[in-house]
Amino acid sequence: MALIEDMFKGNLLAGLAVGVGAVLLGPTVIETVGRVLRPAARTVVKRGMVFYRETLSEVGETASDLFAEARAELEQARELGAEASAVGAGCRTDPKEHIAAG
Repeated sequence: MALIEDMFKGNLLAGLAVGVGAVLLGPTVIETVGRVLRPAARTVVKRGMVFYRETLSEVGETASDLFAEARAELEQARELGAEASAVGAGCRTDPKEHIAAG
């Protein structure tokens, strides 16, 4: 930031030289940086895809397994509850019968 401020403070020739240099060399520098950074960016994207496939897909599979186990446990509890209520209904007696018998 100081370089830009210094360009406008005093030396007009230095400011013009930096401006002309940026106009002339800018596209070349950008193209060179692009050529260098493009393979690096591609590598980062590929590694991200591998990470997703290997790690996050396992998380999804684990979550699916957990949901399936929870669903099975709920169904089992529902079946046991239905059996218990059927057995309990057959064993119940009228409290008046106990009083009369006792």
